[in-house]
Amino acid sequence: MRKPIHKFMEFTDLKDMLEKSGKAYGDEIAYVFKTEEEGKFKQITHKEFRDDINYLGTALINLGLKGKRVAVISDNRYEWGVDYLAVATGVGVIVPLDKALPDNEIESLIIRSEVEGIFYSNKYDTVMNKLKEQNNTNIKYFISMDLEKNQDDIYSQKELMKKGKELLESGNREFVDCKIDNEAMGIMLFTSGTTAMSKAVALSHKNICSNLMDIASVIELTKKDRMLSFLPLHHTFECTVGFLYPISKGCSIAFCEGIRHISENAKQYQITAMISVPILYEAMYKRIMKEIEKKGKLEKVQKGIKISNFLLKFGIDIRRKLFKEVLDNLGGKARLFVAGGAALAPEAEKGFNELGITMLQGYGLTESSPVIAAEDDKYQRLGSIGKAFPSLDVKIHEQNEEGIGELLVKGPSIMIGYYSNDEATKETLDEEGWLHTGDLAKIDKDGYIFISGRKKYVIVLKNGKNIYPEELEILVNDIKGIKESFVYGKPENDGDYKICAKMVYDKELVGKIYGTTDEEKLKDILWQEVKKVNKTMPAYKYIKEITITSKELIKTTTQKIKRFEEIKTVNK
Repeated sequence: MRKPIHKFMEFTDLKDMLEKSGKAYGDEIAYVFKTEEEGKFKQITHKEFRDDINYLGTALINLGLKGKRVAVISDNRYEWGVDYLAVATGVGVIVPLDKALPDNEIESLIIRSEVEGIFYSNKYDTVMNKLKEQNNTNIKYFISMDLEKNQDDIYSQKELMKKGKELLESGNREFVDCKIDNEAMGIMLFTSGTTAMSKAVALSHKNICSNLMDIASVIELTKKDRMLSFLPLHHTFECTVGFLYPISKGCSIAFCEGIRHISENAKQYQITAMISVPILYEAMYKRIMKEIEKKGKLEKVQKGIKISNFLLKFGIDIRRKLFKEVLDNLGGKARLFVAGGAALAPEAEKGFNELGITMLQGYGLTESSPVIAAEDDKYQRLGSIGKAFPSLDVKIHEQNEEGIGELLVKGPSIMIGYYSNDEATKETLDEEGWLHTGDLAKIDKDGYIFISGRKKYVIVLKNGKNIYPEELEILVNDIKGIKESFVYGKPENDGDYKICAKMVYDKELVGKIYGTTDEEKLKDILWQEVKKVNKTMPAYKYIKEITITSKELIKTTTQKIKRFEEIKTVNK
């Protein structure tokens, strides 16, 4: 079992976490964000954040939402965090909704979750008005994050917080003094996928807090760190690692204004840490190296990396001084990047570490609150997702001759089950409490876990050999000018599969690299590059056919490839 490498605060539930972090870090900055006045920023301390939660929670109980389910939907903003914790730490069950879903799917999830209240930004006024007209949900309380005053049948969050403050100051302590059942459902999260396919994951405070303490034991943040919140907050990875974890450690959080603003926001807010998906980090790294090459400094940087790597063997770290110019483009203070959600290209992981930013890879599922394993800032093994967290047990189920089988995990962060879906729960959680992840993996002698791919996506050839598309995609994505790829098996007449790749190219880059953007010519050139990739693999893994496009692959709102939908497009 993995041992903790950092000291961490222990807590039993999210209310306990807030109380303890508030006492330890009350005067430290919790949030910083832009105001409507240009060039002006607002800062909110951890004490002020906790006070706002107490005000809102008190008002919600007074409103009649005690023990009820309440949803929240908006872009990343301060109010989202207040709403989440106000509901979760004394009101009822919080239900974060995917902000990018179409109106009909938002409606469907609201009906399925049986929420009676919902917080929303003015972006969702239309869908909320529609829900009120149709009157086919359980929602009794529509709460706007943006309204200054209550309006007709819409409550203003600002007004509720004023009311809650008055009630609290007059002696109403029902919310503040309430006890949390840390084993009951406190959070309901929907898995990604279509409305019909998505499952409602029931999580307890014990689940979430166990995960937070595990994270703190292997990845260190301090009150001096500032996290850039980029991924949507409804996403379990961002919610736990990019929101709750920084709050528990006394860090501050700033909101990214979008993918094009990452560098700008990093400078403005003096960001030290960030979590995101691999596709973003890979694009960032490629862009950094492109700029270095454009300035004619590639050889100089490569020599610097060699010198730096040599000195690191003796405990001498000069990376941040040596590559100061590069790091200054990210604000100059970035020290920690964490990737999750998919496999990270080794080139990007190795590259950021060489430049002086600790690049860690993690792995998890919504069903595990979410993180199961992660690298840490002391021990890394390229290509792995690190070791399982200290509180968790893992094992490989039905290993093949390569030691690959389904990854199973057990421990206190594993979900209660799927809400109102016993059949799906039994399929995923066995009688001994092992969570069947659906991911194929192997574990080396030192406990490092290597993910091969999703069990349901594996391509099984007639000779019994297994092809893991995700592994091949990493290799294809390393081809210059390729943004992303999709590897799949095309059925053949003999009952076997032909391994194919759909490659998404960057128009601007391929023009500069290969001197053409003509697709026919480009396809021939890229096919030669694929043949080079083939030579690095056993023959049964060879990619035998490619298609190319400049159009992005179909993805979920969290940037995962929708493989079954992509299969439909390539089989047309």
